[in-house]
Amino acid sequence: MVSTEEMKRRLEEKRKKEMAEPSTPLREAPVKYCPNCNREYGPDANFCEECGTKLEEKGLEEEKPVAPTRYEDVIVVSSNHVPGYRAVETIGFVYGLTVRSRGLGGQVGAGLRSIVGGEIKEYVTMMEHARQEAIDRMIEHARELGANAIISARFDSDSISNVMQEILAYGTAVIIEKE
Repeated sequence: MVSTEEMKRRLEEKRKKEMAEPSTPLREAPVKYCPNCNREYGPDANFCEECGTKLEEKGLEEEKPVAPTRYEDVIVVSSNHVPGYRAVETIGFVYGLTVRSRGLGGQVGAGLRSIVGGEIKEYVTMMEHARQEAIDRMIEHARELGANAIISARFDSDSISNVMQEILAYGTAVIIEKE
């Protein structure tokens, strides 16, 4: 499982490294990447180790540093109000939904790990990616409706089968102004 804190730490290390070596040569061969979690792989890989998604090739013209996703235009809180702001208009219910499943390799790894007991990292990673995808979709839904904040944000989760998990992120889209 990669926690939010760990992701922030890795991003900060990557920024420091890029600043230390400002010019990096372009790759000559196309790189494969996961369209789901944007992780890069070498030309011999076919499936993402994290989520099991089939990898796609990225040509040299597409090669750009991947910036972290930021939601500067939409504030998301689990409380009923945003401190320092007041809601001037309630737009309504917004949600983001995803259904995820581990690939065969992850299923086998998780099955073996469940025999021994303890945390099943393959599923933790899958659920972390699923939650982020659900949040991204909820925020996109709010943007489409013209909101600049989501209050009372929550998650709901349910098993569809023994290998599939549904994650729903939902909340109330509002327009807020600074007090």
